[in-house]
Amino acid sequence: MTKLKAWLNAARLRTLPLSISGILVGAAIASWQGYSNNNILFLALITTVGLQITSNFANDYGDGVKGTDNTDRIGPQRALQSGLLTAAQLKNGIYISIIINILLVVSLILLSFGMAHVGYILLFLFLGGFAIWAAIKYTVGKSAYGYNGLGDVFVFIFFGLVSVLGTHFLFVKAFYPLAMLPAMTIGLLSVGVLNLNNMRDHRSDKAVGKNTVVVKMGYPRAKNYHYILLIGAFLCLFSFLLTTNGSHLRYVSLIGFLPVFVHMRKVAVTENVADLDPELKKLALSTFLTAMLFFISYYYFL
Repeated sequence: MTKLKAWLNAARLRTLPLSISGILVGAAIASWQGYSNNNILFLALITTVGLQITSNFANDYGDGVKGTDNTDRIGPQRALQSGLLTAAQLKNGIYISIIINILLVVSLILLSFGMAHVGYILLFLFLGGFAIWAAIKYTVGKSAYGYNGLGDVFVFIFFGLVSVLGTHFLFVKAFYPLAMLPAMTIGLLSVGVLNLNNMRDHRSDKAVGKNTVVVKMGYPRAKNYHYILLIGAFLCLFSFLLTTNGSHLRYVSLIGFLPVFVHMRKVAVTENVADLDPELKKLALSTFLTAMLFFISYYYFL
């Protein structure tokens, strides 16, 4: 395998559609309210992709050096685990990606706010710095929060609330309370993807001391938790659609939940955790489909 393919493996390209889902939803709500800027949208998407790639590099490195990624783990082999990249190479990749992320975050903030809103600039610089820190500290270091059952909280905050509400604010420069509902939808679905990953890996995680929510509550309860996340996501989106005005086309985004409900049935009858691995891609792509349908309906037709 070439070095380029090794780095693409570490970047985990299949995770990127999930990471941009919140950006699409936030931009769609702003457009529906009369605020749109293709340059801000494009740079927000690129910035989010950059942060996700940094997180994936750090995850590969952190789990690799801790021994979490080992032969007992189910799922695709990681770059460090398989020897495609060394720990030193991955660490350098993390440093370079951090520099790129800083440049992207600053560029996005200046494009959105110029120099006229110092308070907003400082707030988003803090959020950007916090996002970079969170991308790294999920698995890296002795105090990695992913090893202490806090991964779900951070995923909900950054993939849901910060992604949707932050993107919306970049356009509108104001907080829209109802946007909390679709933000929670994307956040809960994203936590669902993480929970599914942790259900698949709960035995190997427990063996190496990675105390995820699934490890703490056990596999049977994690299934019930999974259903609550996905049903909660549907109810949040449905509530937003009910409380906003416009064409009935806005309900098209609910189509994205059809494969989610099929997925829930699959999880209910699955006892062999290895069979959950294909469901990760299905749930992540269902989240992206929901976000895309929401974006198309609100950005172009409402």
